[in-house]
Amino acid sequence: MSVRDWLLIIFIGSIWGCSFLFNAVLIRELGPIWVSAGRVSIAAIASWLALMAMKKPVPRDPALIGKLMLLGVFSYAIPFTLFPLGQQVIPSGLTAIINALTPIMTVIVSNFWPGGEKASTNKSFGVLAGFAGAALIAWPALSAGGTTRLWGIAACLMATILYAITLNVARSFKAVEPTVLATIALTGASIAAVPVALVGEGIPHITHIETWAAWLALGLISTALAFQIMYRLLPRIGATNFASNTFIAPVVAILLGVTLLGETLQPSHYLGMAAIFVGLLLIDGRIVRRWQRAST
Repeated sequence: MSVRDWLLIIFIGSIWGCSFLFNAVLIRELGPIWVSAGRVSIAAIASWLALMAMKKPVPRDPALIGKLMLLGVFSYAIPFTLFPLGQQVIPSGLTAIINALTPIMTVIVSNFWPGGEKASTNKSFGVLAGFAGAALIAWPALSAGGTTRLWGIAACLMATILYAITLNVARSFKAVEPTVLATIALTGASIAAVPVALVGEGIPHITHIETWAAWLALGLISTALAFQIMYRLLPRIGATNFASNTFIAPVVAILLGVTLLGETLQPSHYLGMAAIFVGLLLIDGRIVRRWQRAST
């Protein structure tokens, strides 16, 4: 990859790492459903403005629009609710570490998905390493009998599973222009999330300026801008290279959580992150292939 591509990867990983800080600020005044509803609504409005500025054609097929909106519910609205739900009981840095399991979950789902990519030996070992990391992350809560923290970890794990499933579903929409896909999906997520937030959590009452700032940053930067960059970068560098951002986001989230929020992580959490990173390297496969070429 070029230096420019690497800088974009680092930028996306960093702003996605910041999203866990924004969530931590938002859940001080908002429920997790409103965190998600505001995020997707702000991102949807920004995406529509970008779409109109770029003069991209919008599909006219109602069935296709409905499918894209439904995709947005499961790929944006629900996972974006599950992460702040988990952050109510676990640190933001730990949440970001669990989020790094997404490529590992994707390998599992793809292996069993009709027409999906079958797991190689390297990827299988990567999955095992990832689950070992997840076990290390959950160990402190298990040993202390902390069922509340386990529910928080489970909520974040469920979000990664949804990401893995929707990534495989999204393959059927290859013909849809990426910006259009993201815009309609975010719109569907917003239409679904806002009424649920109103019924489940009532009208939000915000008293601090940092809550508004975090909401806007989460929607505009960590969602709308990040997806615009992602969909332009993916065709050029490929999914494997793009997945490098999963190494950056947890590091940024941990640094921000420790320095700004006063969070602490236990040694087993760092060991879990190391195991997940090993799993990601095995799934990526480039280091293994280089080692095999060097040995021959």
